[in-house]
Amino acid sequence: MKRDSDLNLPPGLEGLADLALDLRWTVRQTTDRIWEMLDAEAWEKTKNPYLILQNVSRARLEAAAADENLTKEIASWQETRCRILERPLAAIKDDLSSVAYFSMEFGLSEALPIYSGGLGMLAGDYLKTASDMGIPITGIGLLYQQGYFRQILSQDGSQLEAFPYNDPETLPIVPARDRDGSRLRVRIVLPGRSLILRVWQANVCRVNLYLLDSNDPMNRPWDRAITANLYSPGQERRLIQEIVLGIGGWNILERLGAEPEVCHLNEGHAAFVVLARAYSFM
Repeated sequence: MKRDSDLNLPPGLEGLADLALDLRWTVRQTTDRIWEMLDAEAWEKTKNPYLILQNVSRARLEAAAADENLTKEIASWQETRCRILERPLAAIKDDLSSVAYFSMEFGLSEALPIYSGGLGMLAGDYLKTASDMGIPITGIGLLYQQGYFRQILSQDGSQLEAFPYNDPETLPIVPARDRDGSRLRVRIVLPGRSLILRVWQANVCRVNLYLLDSNDPMNRPWDRAITANLYSPGQERRLIQEIVLGIGGWNILERLGAEPEVCHLNEGHAAFVVLARAYSFM
């Protein structure tokens, strides 16, 4: 999973790009000090290593690269990660080759704010544990332009809701690729129109998470906002979000040639995958 061509990291720090884009690795506290050393303020506010690598000054990178102990430690982290990636996947059961895990939210890291609470944390922990145990799971979710609201208080103590914008270019994700190497997009049919969905890939060490995004320029403005917020308050948009998750998510698996034996639905939000999978057998 590569997205480091624009980072231009000095020799000795190249491994940081892979670590910053691995959501299983960025939550390991052993690496916290390097991100904090590069930009303490950005680390405190975002907990996003990839954003830090994009914005840190060249002088600070060069100073870090000159620290021989640090570069050896980074190399050791990278070697450990590579060994984990090379481990064989576990055999679940003779008749169970893989699992697709569908969820409206995944709580993997503050760097990828596409969750609100317990449901997302459960889904995120499933993917992390699956990676640790070598269980062949593929995650399917949505990439929200704003995600869930942030609660702030006014001077009189009233609750206000803020919706910070998630810029995909600064998130620890990459554009997903089709089997021929082209940018992966899927299309689903809605009443009177079709909807184009961009697909992004997040890496949880040995587990891939694919995120659907309706904010494609070819969609009409209302449709581009389908994946704007987690748990959209509008009844129609909320229903279409669930269609996107279930049917769009199944389309991703078909495009990638994945053939999961089990589709795990994290609550009823992904119920439409049952229809999509049944249709594939017809």
